[in-house]
Amino acid sequence: MAQVTLQGDLIHTNGDLPAIGGKAPDFVLTDADLNDRSLQDYAGKKKLLNIVPSLDTPTCAASTKIFNERLAGRDDVVVLIVSADLPFAQGRFCQSESLADVKTLSMMRSKQFAEDYGVLIQDGPLAGITARAVVVLDADNQVVHTEMVPEIVDEPGYDAAIDALN
Repeated sequence: MAQVTLQGDLIHTNGDLPAIGGKAPDFVLTDADLNDRSLQDYAGKKKLLNIVPSLDTPTCAASTKIFNERLAGRDDVVVLIVSADLPFAQGRFCQSESLADVKTLSMMRSKQFAEDYGVLIQDGPLAGITARAVVVLDADNQVVHTEMVPEIVDEPGYDAAIDALN
């Protein structure tokens, strides 16, 4: 169980992020067209999973925009934004912000992803959605970088995540 804070108040997740060097847990999440997606759908690409509570918050929006901008044009990388938002809300956000280089995935059908990745918040006002985290996978779905952001309202370490893709 990891401990993070929300504006200074201690909260807990259900576990820990996947271990560096280990195989990433597969998942089934819902894309913008209401299709189920898994790691296999992104086979052969490096993956940056930007795990956020909701795109309807300033920090989640900022991290999504920054990863979109900084990884635009990388054919070897797919940026997956995972949140509890419905696919319709995710789509509106990406359209309004002109974000074409990220893929949004929703946990609307299951919280299994959050449980398997150790990011499901167990207590406090955000119980039931995810903590803020970044997980970077190589093309074979080996975990090469993780960050559980200690304070949910803070942004992740962009440079470390992007360096792990190189």
